[in-house]
Amino acid sequence: MKLELGRVESYIHEKLEREKLHFVLIDPDDVTPALAGKLAGMSEEAGVDAIMIGGSTGAEGEVLDGVVRAIKESSSLPTILFPGSHGGISKHADAIFFMSLLNSTNPFFITGSQALGAFTVRRYGIEPIPMAYLVVEPGETVGWVGDAKPIPRHKPKIAAAYALAGQYLGMRLVYLEAGSGAGEPVPPEMISLVRKVIDVPLIVGGGVRTGEQARRAVKAGADVIVTGTAIEKAGSIERAREKLEELNRGIKG
Repeated sequence: MKLELGRVESYIHEKLEREKLHFVLIDPDDVTPALAGKLAGMSEEAGVDAIMIGGSTGAEGEVLDGVVRAIKESSSLPTILFPGSHGGISKHADAIFFMSLLNSTNPFFITGSQALGAFTVRRYGIEPIPMAYLVVEPGETVGWVGDAKPIPRHKPKIAAAYALAGQYLGMRLVYLEAGSGAGEPVPPEMISLVRKVIDVPLIVGGGVRTGEQARRAVKAGADVIVTGTAIEKAGSIERAREKLEELNRGIKG
């Protein structure tokens, strides 16, 4: 019996049949609802495919809800929660990456937080998308907060082993994360090897600041590129628009 995917997950798979995807990550800790709405609107105009909402320090409650509502009012793109903990859940979002930080040294980030948040996801009717989340050196804030043992950049086989294990555990996406604001993105050699061993879509994020970096990641095998810091730190709305367009060209060719 074939598993029936939810609306947002089906949207991701259908779009991937035609092109590589660009997701923009907006951290409620770093932006006001008004700015989040502007960034989401610009993202849609630039050809971005979805908006992820969340961050390493776990914005929640009214702060999170306000940002999600502003994004939905300004854009028709799918909104996907990217929670730092079980508190990062908003009833206004379309879906949630229900992810397990597989290379954490703390069981809380592998299954504990997920158990605490599961009933909330069910009660709100948010679409859960199971995902294996892997932190690669340097890991930045998410590596520290998530008690991760970051995968060494020069050890792609370790990343591939974790990614394949995640797939075998039933996770339907794999995310390689260098950490928000990382000096360098995930190495192309690591992306390439992971892509060779898994059958599920591969997401890559952290440290992708230029169209050329995005292009190299896609060429190596990434299906989805996540950008965020490069856009939030652009300095002005016009510069953010230019950066969005540059990154999108790198991803979609």
